[in-house]
This record gives sequence, structure tokens and C-alpha cells, in this order.
Amino acid sequence: MLSVKKEGILLEKTNNGFENESVCNPAAIREGNHVHLYYRAIRQGNYSSVGYCKMDGPLRIIERREKPILFPEEPYESQGTEDSRITKIEDTYYLTYSAYDKVNVFGAYATSQDLITFEKHGIITPKFTYREFKHFIECCSGLSDKYLFHYKLFKEHGLGEELSRKLFVWDKNIFFFPKKINGDYAMIHRIHPGIQIVYFKDFSELTYDFWKDYMMNLEQYIIMDPKLHHESSHIGGGCPPIETEDGWLLIYHAAEDTPEGLVYHASAALLDLKDPQKELGRLSQPMISPTYQWEKEGVVKNIIFPSGAVVFDDVVYIYYGAADSRVATASVELSELLNELKKPENQNHE
Repeated sequence: MLSVKKEGILLEKTNNGFENESVCNPAAIREGNHVHLYYRAIRQGNYSSVGYCKMDGPLRIIERREKPILFPEEPYESQGTEDSRITKIEDTYYLTYSAYDKVNVFGAYATSQDLITFEKHGIITPKFTYREFKHFIECCSGLSDKYLFHYKLFKEHGLGEELSRKLFVWDKNIFFFPKKINGDYAMIHRIHPGIQIVYFKDFSELTYDFWKDYMMNLEQYIIMDPKLHHESSHIGGGCPPIETEDGWLLIYHAAEDTPEGLVYHASAALLDLKDPQKELGRLSQPMISPTYQWEKEGVVKNIIFPSGAVVFDDVVYIYYGAADSRVATASVELSELLNELKKPENQNHE
């Protein structure tokens, strides 16, 4: 049995105007003995920005800014800059986030050289209506019916013609691998219900035609689809992958359909270093589930949403949003987790 320690609540909301509703879903990166945390800060009215704190070691906060480090400035992010992740590739830090305009959610990114000042570069995920998306993926073979879940949902609820032209496919949970793979950027993203990957050499490649061709061959780019009981609704990328000798460690969220509604867990998978689309192992049981009252009750109940992880010695510290209301931390021995993922019962989930 995998031993995971819940370290407890790390951050809660404050009286500062930008985070007076809740805080959750942090990005995390380690530099030296410091951990930099970029958390979702929500003010009343459900407007999100990115707050910042700095830690000495994995758990001791030494700085917390009283103003957001990233906030909505463009129409496509008017309701929020949400759920960021951060990675360093070569000498540049890449902060990815969900840009929300109250109707649509796109993946966007910003870059930094110093972890404090970020330059936004805009949306990098596809901009297709659900009707276009349906036509594109009809070219694919072997896709789960769940890839049309939102299209069918909106159709059943009488999506009007005008709104159907304004409502685009939600593409969330985007982040980069911390190194190029075969000379390409490798980006994880999530189109419901699975986890996909996209490779490109330059951001200028991510055009409408690029994504159209990608969608028409979507089955070729799926890393993981939901297979297990605790993944019965959907899964999504959580923390940027951690490189180990055994493979890429991917910590992700798994949403389970229950009579009481969705329950979000944190789980883990092991991916091949040279070909991340080759799954080497996946935990048969969740790694972290809502057990404490502060994980079960909040803005949204029963949520464990992992979005940042760092390693100190042989321990992985996982930072997660709890009930969309606070930031918490859990820890697990890296070697123990890898050994668990390599066990026969955690492989070949067909």
C-alpha cells in the first residue's frame, strides 16, 4: 500500500481584494532551496488571477505578495487567468494557464526569466466550435464516445444557433514537459475526457490548419483515456512531468462519477522517457482522495486538484487545490511511488 502523507493546509484566502473568495490550484517550481508557488486567487464574483508566494523548502512560506502576479487584461481572459502550471525549458520559464471569458476556456501562456515578471503570449490551443470539432473527429477511429460528451450535452439542452457560433471547445490543463523531446516542445493538454500531447518546433506552427489536421488524427495523440473506476467521468493533466530514471512521472486528476456528484482524486502514471505516449504504469487506486472536511466542503465539494509538484531528496511534495477553497500539500517517497507504478497490477489496464 502506497504511503502518502497529507501535510495539511498551506494557503487560505485573505482579505486582499483579489483573493477574498478562495485560493486553490497552484503551480510550483523549485529553484535551489526555494519553491515558487503561483496559485489561483479568486475574488468575489468568481474572478480569478494568479497569486504568488515563495517558500524556504517545501512547506515554509517566507513571502506572499499582496497583489496578483498575473491578472486578466485581454477580452479572452476577462473572467479569469486560472489554474496555472510552470516549467523551465532551457533558460526560460513557461507559465501556462486557462484563459476564461465567462463562456469559453482556452489555454494560454506567458514567459519569464526571473519568476516574477511575466510576458503574456496569448492563446495557443485550438479555437473550434463544438460543431466543427464533431466534424473533425468523425475522421478518427477508435475514439471514446465521451469525446462528444459536451457536444451532445449542449445539443440536448437546445443550444441556440447564435450561441453555437460563439461557444468553442474547452481545452484546459495545459503544460509543457521540462525539456524538448526529439527537438520539439511537448505540451500536455486536455480535451474531455482524456489527456493528449502535441509536439511542435515553434509556437508559430499552432495555426488553425495545424489544429484542424491534429483533430482529424486525434487518436494518434492521446496519452491516457479514463479506464479505471475512480476515472469514470474524466481525467486531466495535473503537475508537469517529473523526469526519473524509470520514466516521466505524471501526477494527474481523476474525476469519478458518484451518486453524490463528481469526486476528484489525484493519481499517478509513468510514461516512457523517449515516447511519452507509451504508458508504463498507472495506479489502480487513487493516490490522494478527499478525506478531511476541508477537502470535502468548500466552493466545490470533494475536490483534490493537483497542479504542482517538486522533489526534495527522495520526497515528492504535491501541491493541490482542496474543494476549490484552499491550497494544501501532500508528500510521498519518490522511490516508493515509482516501485508501486512498476508493479504488475498497475500496468496494462485494458
